[in-house]
Amino acid sequence: MTLNHIRPWRNIYRRQSRQIMVGNVPVGGDAPISVQTMTNTLTTDVAATVAQIQRAAEAGADIVRVSVPDEASARALREIVRESPVPLVADIHFHYKRGIEAAEAGAACLRINPGNIGSPERVREVIAAARDHGCSIRIGVNAGSLEKHLLEKYGEPTPDAMVESGMEHIRILQDNDFHNFKISVKASDVFMAAAAYQQLAEATDAPIHLGITEAGGLTSGTIKSAIGLGNLLWMGIGDTIRVSLSADPVEEVKVGYEILKSLGLRHRGVNIISCPSCARQGFDVIKTVETLEERLAHIKTPMSLSIIGCVVNGPGEALMTDVGFTGGGAGSGMVYLAGKASHKMSNAQMVDHIVEQVEKKAAEIDAANAEQGAGA
Repeated sequence: MTLNHIRPWRNIYRRQSRQIMVGNVPVGGDAPISVQTMTNTLTTDVAATVAQIQRAAEAGADIVRVSVPDEASARALREIVRESPVPLVADIHFHYKRGIEAAEAGAACLRINPGNIGSPERVREVIAAARDHGCSIRIGVNAGSLEKHLLEKYGEPTPDAMVESGMEHIRILQDNDFHNFKISVKASDVFMAAAAYQQLAEATDAPIHLGITEAGGLTSGTIKSAIGLGNLLWMGIGDTIRVSLSADPVEEVKVGYEILKSLGLRHRGVNIISCPSCARQGFDVIKTVETLEERLAHIKTPMSLSIIGCVVNGPGEALMTDVGFTGGGAGSGMVYLAGKASHKMSNAQMVDHIVEQVEKKAAEIDAANAEQGAGA
């Protein structure tokens, strides 16, 4: 057991939703909040797309979305599905036939945008294909592509318009006795998205896919997503998330996990607690943390590590982490294990030693979990 346990005042009470399956990944109900990303390679470039999916999966992606804009992409999807280590969502816009072809190609889920997929009759054909091939569906409402009649009614994209769009398409699915669906109401405006999701959470028990769409680059998009998604998750809203960044899809996965980890909703890998550094630091904190993030990226076991430059906050932070290092004087610092001061270590050897201690602790945790699982 790690020291990073959940305290009663940190509990988040999640909204009760139905559970659906996206391939072998449960979404909704009491399932962990899943993390998604989307490929940005040409789907027709099978090798590049599969390679990107594999990198995303290694970073922790539970589900990956792939755009299917044309017939050639739908053909390529069949091979991509065979080689993918995670379930794939086919992103469908404008042409309903691509949805049918993607279902036939083995997609685990079809993402359709009600504003541009076509008439209810065409949506029904996509529903039939999803049912026939065991696909789930994500109703993907977007503020930038609402239906004409809703824009005329509300005058502009609004939370009310987005939720009304989503509920109209939920009714189409339900009228066709299809219930294996989730829904999103995304906007690039944080306030609009948050308001729409809050309304949606009260209007349906369907699993909710969270996202701030077109959030921006790595820094600005991360901040917008952390504010928007973080507040909704804190309220218990959200069953699966995608952080939309103009960046490598792997970065989307990393940011998604960091948002969930900060709220205690998912625990994966090493959570590094580090100071911003100042003139008191006994070693180069910034460079050390950058190096440790890279060298510990392979650790999937949930655990905590504190890297603090001096003794002002170092010992206190180390009390609450599995492994810690606090800067001291004369070119050395103190190593903490399980919250207790253990031994001194030179700054020169500190990084290698911390990596060794983290790997050792991760192995111990994994062994204990395996033994517990075997005895269950």
